[in-house]
Amino acid sequence: MAKARATRRTLESYTVKGINKTIKAGDCVLMRPSDSSKPSYVARVERIESDARGGNVRVHVRWYYRPEESIGGRRQFHGSKEVFLSDHYDIQSGDTIEGKCTVHSFKSYTKLDAVGNDDFFCRFEYNSSTGAFNPDRVAVYCKCEMPYNPDDLMVQCESCTDWFHPTCIDMTPEEAKKLEHFFCQNCASEDQKKLQNSHATSRHSDTKVDTKRRRR
Repeated sequence: MAKARATRRTLESYTVKGINKTIKAGDCVLMRPSDSSKPSYVARVERIESDARGGNVRVHVRWYYRPEESIGGRRQFHGSKEVFLSDHYDIQSGDTIEGKCTVHSFKSYTKLDAVGNDDFFCRFEYNSSTGAFNPDRVAVYCKCEMPYNPDDLMVQCESCTDWFHPTCIDMTPEEAKKLEHFFCQNCASEDQKKLQNSHATSRHSDTKVDTKRRRR
């Protein structure tokens, strides 16, 4: 006679041993990697279940991939805290959860006053089989025509409102931070070129700031 399959039940929440954090479906978590030399995996909890006795808790997760884990690898415009929401689902032991984290939208991440160790952002979904991204195109900036990296300092032209990396306009970051006005080469008149004191050192947000975002 075939052995009866153990009954499992869905949990509304689960308190992780050792870190005293309560996890619910929809939360983002850091999970212990099999190789201790690698950073923690980032995942979104889809469902939590346990056996009939309440032990042996398992979490159904959807993995976030870091840029270096994708088929194309890390590129210049990828932020240090950027992750991709993948189509890779998995089941893991609840004991492998190391902590909770927050995966922000790209827009909300760029407006943070400070970035903590557990803050990440996502602007792409990623197909782990084909390496394709959704969306497959994003806005590009500067003479280098690269997507925006929120880790990079940029200055904004007061005329065309495009954003530029200081190095792409023959300027050091220190020089860019001192500017009060900036007009790009295409927009600047001779008088404006003489002023060339940009006001807009920023991290490409609605509020202009003059330094990189602080890390907590």
